[in-house]
Amino acid sequence: MTREYTNRKIVLNRRPQGDLRDGDLSMLSEPVRELSQGEFLLKTIWLSLDPYMRPRMSDIKNYLQPIGIGKVIVGETVSVVIESKSEKYKQGDLVTCFSGWQEYFLAHESMDNIYHIDDQGLPLSVFLGSAGMTGRTAYSGLTFIGKPKRGETLVVSAAAGSVGTVVGQLAKAQGCRTVGIAGGAQKCQFLLDEMGFDAAVDYRAGDLTGRLKSACPDGIDIYFENVGGDVAKAVAPLLNKGARVPICGYVSAYNSQDLNTAETPMDIFGALSEPPEFRYFQVREWHDQYHQITGLLKEKVLNGEIKYTETIAQGLDSAEAAFIGLLGGANLGKQLVKVADY
Repeated sequence: MTREYTNRKIVLNRRPQGDLRDGDLSMLSEPVRELSQGEFLLKTIWLSLDPYMRPRMSDIKNYLQPIGIGKVIVGETVSVVIESKSEKYKQGDLVTCFSGWQEYFLAHESMDNIYHIDDQGLPLSVFLGSAGMTGRTAYSGLTFIGKPKRGETLVVSAAAGSVGTVVGQLAKAQGCRTVGIAGGAQKCQFLLDEMGFDAAVDYRAGDLTGRLKSACPDGIDIYFENVGGDVAKAVAPLLNKGARVPICGYVSAYNSQDLNTAETPMDIFGALSEPPEFRYFQVREWHDQYHQITGLLKEKVLNGEIKYTETIAQGLDSAEAAFIGLLGGANLGKQLVKVADY
């Protein structure tokens, strides 16, 4: 390498018991070694923070592989190639990859899930949000499980988050009545004024089932689940016969002492006398359509069909606090960390 680099990284120090506490994560520094043939060095510009990271910090069943103790916290990034001994990745190339909570990443050209970015003038952060994994999650869950039809009513929880805002806009464009559940009057007004939702319900305001019933006079045909818990229980009695429930996540349980025994949306909806069509999904199920879906979303962002907003923390040191805020609903739209300038 033409110069020496020191990589700062945030690793899992111990498995959290409930809420994240001081000492669960640690910041470490180490020198970056010399490149071997086929390798290239990535500098992290943007880091995506997403709720799924919390369950991966725990040693639980039926989820993605847990993060190992001492290993870097997982996460998708937008990064730039700063040095290369690869024919496939050249200095200056911009990519998305799952390099995690660190400032540099030594990659090999044989690795999967590293994609060149053709930004077409869009801000790079968008490729972690509406034109990135969260956008693909919203599109895939809504399209392939929700199967929206014109005139139906869609409800989405965590509606002011990165997935929820895209779900609502996509459903609205397909002729659905869109109802968002969010925490606080400000977020609800944001959904109405900025994201074009037909109605917004504040789950903190009390009588959630009653408020939902008023917002959904014809019942609920599609419920896009991000939260679980009391929100799912409020939605359940309003589901129409033949309703579909894509289960993206259930963030209300992610800080449980034992996520293995926590009540899930699958438990809640499966216990109904007439259960809806529901299932938990992961966006990687449609990995073979990665480029097609990403291209479609990018076009919708470019032409203004999909609007977005971002909450940005500055520097890797801010990642843990921003992540705790995300789990508590402090963010509006996509939560990102700007790790370095580009």
